[in-house]
Amino acid sequence: MKNWILFIAAMLSLVSCHKTPQTKKIKVPAEIEQLIAEMTPEEKVGQMTQITLGAFYKKNVLQTEKLKEYIVKYNIGSVLNIPKPGVPSIEKWHEVITLIQDLAQETRMKIPVIYGIDAIHGTTYTKNSTLFPHNIGLAATGNPKIAYQGAQITAKEVRASGIRWNFDPVLGVGRQPLWSRFEETFGEDPLMVEEFGLATIKGYEGDDVKNIPNVASCMKHFIGYTVPRTGKDRTPAYISDIELYNTFIPPFKKAVEAGSKTIMINSGSINGVPVHANKYLLTDLLKNEWGFDGLIVTDWEDILYLHKEHMVAHNNKEAVKMAINAGIDMSMVPNDLSFYHDLVELIKEGEVSMERIDDAVRRILKVKHELGLFENPYPEKEAVAHFALDEYPKVALQAALESMTLLKNDTLKGKAILPLIKNTKVLLAGPAAQSLSSLHGSWSYTWQGTNEKVFPESTLTIKEAIEAKVGAKNVNCISPEGFHQVSDKELKELKRQARKADCIVLCLGEGSYAETPGNIEDLELSQDQIKLAKVAAETGKPIVLVLTEGRPRIISKIEQDIHGIIMAYRPASKGANAIADVLFGDYNPSGKLPFSYPQFSGNITTYDAPARSEKYYNPQWPFGYGLSYTTFEYGNIQLNTDTLNVSLKLAVKIEVRNTGKVDGAIQTQLFVKDIVATVIPPIRKLRKYNKVFLKAGESKILEFELDKSDLTFINPDLAEVAESGEFEIQIANKKKMFYGKF
Repeated sequence: MKNWILFIAAMLSLVSCHKTPQTKKIKVPAEIEQLIAEMTPEEKVGQMTQITLGAFYKKNVLQTEKLKEYIVKYNIGSVLNIPKPGVPSIEKWHEVITLIQDLAQETRMKIPVIYGIDAIHGTTYTKNSTLFPHNIGLAATGNPKIAYQGAQITAKEVRASGIRWNFDPVLGVGRQPLWSRFEETFGEDPLMVEEFGLATIKGYEGDDVKNIPNVASCMKHFIGYTVPRTGKDRTPAYISDIELYNTFIPPFKKAVEAGSKTIMINSGSINGVPVHANKYLLTDLLKNEWGFDGLIVTDWEDILYLHKEHMVAHNNKEAVKMAINAGIDMSMVPNDLSFYHDLVELIKEGEVSMERIDDAVRRILKVKHELGLFENPYPEKEAVAHFALDEYPKVALQAALESMTLLKNDTLKGKAILPLIKNTKVLLAGPAAQSLSSLHGSWSYTWQGTNEKVFPESTLTIKEAIEAKVGAKNVNCISPEGFHQVSDKELKELKRQARKADCIVLCLGEGSYAETPGNIEDLELSQDQIKLAKVAAETGKPIVLVLTEGRPRIISKIEQDIHGIIMAYRPASKGANAIADVLFGDYNPSGKLPFSYPQFSGNITTYDAPARSEKYYNPQWPFGYGLSYTTFEYGNIQLNTDTLNVSLKLAVKIEVRNTGKVDGAIQTQLFVKDIVATVIPPIRKLRKYNKVFLKAGESKILEFELDKSDLTFINPDLAEVAESGEFEIQIANKKKMFYGKF
């Protein structure tokens, strides 16, 4: 079977990777080919070497002589990460990048350096930049346009910093909620990941990456990084070929077709084969079959990991041979010249061919040329005019508002608990009430996002935002410093202060973390926070829970004690403002969960699991769940035909009406269920979605269109097929059958 062929091909790439992959030659301008022809092997290897700027610091002082040695003598082609100490200003960025490009001009070939940065949800590492909700919150908006706007602004502020390459977006499908980078994903549905990913790439790259204020995007992490079996970062994944092609490949394939300039590789492995050494995935599929003509870069130390962690190479030199022959173009080494020296030796020994080296360098120089670095590698004064504009926080606020997801809103004494009236005496309790880091999450001015001293003064905590909304006299607060450190004294104080409160607003969730430091053993909310919630419930007061978290922490032990629940995700710069607006009714929430929120640690199931799994799909809240302060009703589904075929598309219409008394937006999701298929069909699959705003009493006719491509899947022969048979459309509680004839 074909899947066995793929497995054998991947394994052969490990044992015979000294053979040159036959890579299709990409087209580049004549001047690039001329440069390659004139370069020495050592100069070419230098271009393939990426070093962290931190390698050139000693006690927070930049060692310019070492930097000069690496650039002028060894011709390193790329630098990443940030100047030290603290969060750099625009001026500091310009100073450092100007120095780097000055040194590049001292080299024989005068090839500029490409600088890369992790600007994950806004311009992560520039002082006073605007940060937006993490991807998981953006997906909850159901509005790819807001992701596009945020990416545009990020590109403007990154380019203003003098940087032209951004390591984003994450296109992995988030199906392992334990994973510490879950907040960086667009959730568990491939279609949403694809469409939000494409919107983000378009926002970064614009029509031409050469032009201010655009930057090159970087698809990551190719592929399967988001579903480690253990839930721990950088650990193995085991994914069947059918699942790989049905779920994880589509967003990357679409992004390649859209022209994303670069791609970063999964630090882990799939089915026992490290992706950095997988020639089938990197060369045969990505470069040859899909025609990707951009640059493939590793993640941090990942070639070294082939030896140090994966244990598929005896030493670093063998690891370098494996990775480069598999199709890697640039190594994020990132601290020394070990990659450089080993690859130079491998070329001399004939273990890596000049054809493979030239392919890598051709791709690197192509991206540099497209970014306009050969014309002007220096920070551009014109770009600075795009930094910190007044409209940026407004977009951040709108994104945060649209992401807010109302999960519960009980009726007490004939009235919904939310929204709260503005003269409510509120007792705020919980560690997130005064935590900026919990609002922001990873990659927020610092890697871990935990240094709150570097956040802009304009950034509010939840406490400050609520006080600004209703007055400090209406707010009391008990806020433990840590998410695992609730003391008996604080519990007693909660009971005491609750006597004077009309409502308790619990601010719970997680502190900030990034990558491996965010690994956890289980998804349950910390025991101290659960205890805090239980004590709050004992007071008999109405309770509203606000969750600021990057992944769904299980709250089934306390959910029944809570009357209102808002999922805020990681809403960032204007997140506290958005939370306050939703709590007190100045904004009607419209977010929907982009993942299935688990109820039990032992039941982690996605909404589109195989059909038999439907009886076991028992989340706390399902994928696509989200309430509003108004009510909506759908009419019956109307079709233009009962049969969809290759020449006739299926037009779907449905009326939706705002039947409540409050204006609001509604996300409508159209699912299709395949009744019988040669591969066990999923419970249902999201095929279309949109979002409309309706005034109270207003109705609209929503229109969708399905064609054959919306019904395809990967069969056991790994062929993309659409099979004839019965299908069911599901929109909210409405269903309609049709027939597919192919």
